[in-house]
Amino acid sequence: MISLTDKVALVTGGGMGIGRAICQAYAEAGARVAVADFNAQSGQQTVQLIKDAGGDAIFIEADVSDESAVQTMVQSTVEQLGGLHAACNSAAVSRGSGPIHEYTREVFDSTLEMCLTNTWLCMKYEIAAMLEHNQGAETLGSIVNISSNASLKGQAYNTAYASAKAGVNVLTQSSASEYGGKGIRINAVSPGVIRTPGIENYLKEQPHQAEIFDRASVMKRMGKPEEIANAVVFLSSDRASFITGQILSVDGGMSVK
Repeated sequence: MISLTDKVALVTGGGMGIGRAICQAYAEAGARVAVADFNAQSGQQTVQLIKDAGGDAIFIEADVSDESAVQTMVQSTVEQLGGLHAACNSAAVSRGSGPIHEYTREVFDSTLEMCLTNTWLCMKYEIAAMLEHNQGAETLGSIVNISSNASLKGQAYNTAYASAKAGVNVLTQSSASEYGGKGIRINAVSPGVIRTPGIENYLKEQPHQAEIFDRASVMKRMGKPEEIANAVVFLSSDRASFITGQILSVDGGMSVK
């Protein structure tokens, strides 16, 4: 069994879907969890779910595209929970899709900001906290970024998002090279099609897409949020002590089909 007992974990985008599942999985492994989200209602719901299951969690309202808010988020985590040992940067918002020649500069820039720049901002302050507060430990910390299979070979009509997530992959690998010798491991998880609330709502409007999504993976089904969460918790734990700089596809084989 993977144990994160006596560890503190921070999750951005923890209010719903994959982010919520990651928060719950961290708590189930014994970590004290900081649930960060710009939606206070959904974030508080995640905290309550964790507490109802016997876990320990707090909510921090944060817009992770705002540097001052990110700095406060990390400081609050350390002050309220006593440190920072694991972080998962899950928050991302894609602002639009369509042919690239029809994208507006505003949509493209906004997608980069909400999917790539925000991840860098979070890492900037998470890494600083781990370096400052965890000296003397064998491992100072672990960071897992949430990427996307769209980053691996592009995705038609979703260019800004695919480009931003490809940037997350290189950000992950470059920073892993910088901090591996200092005791911080940095990896990314790349989900395929996952049955999140957003996908469920989409399928209500476009039910024929369910079969298409199922056929996309070699396992002939969509993934579950908890399957992404399990990978994140593994990469955050000592079970993955010699793994860094990796992009792990959790996609039912979609990327090799």
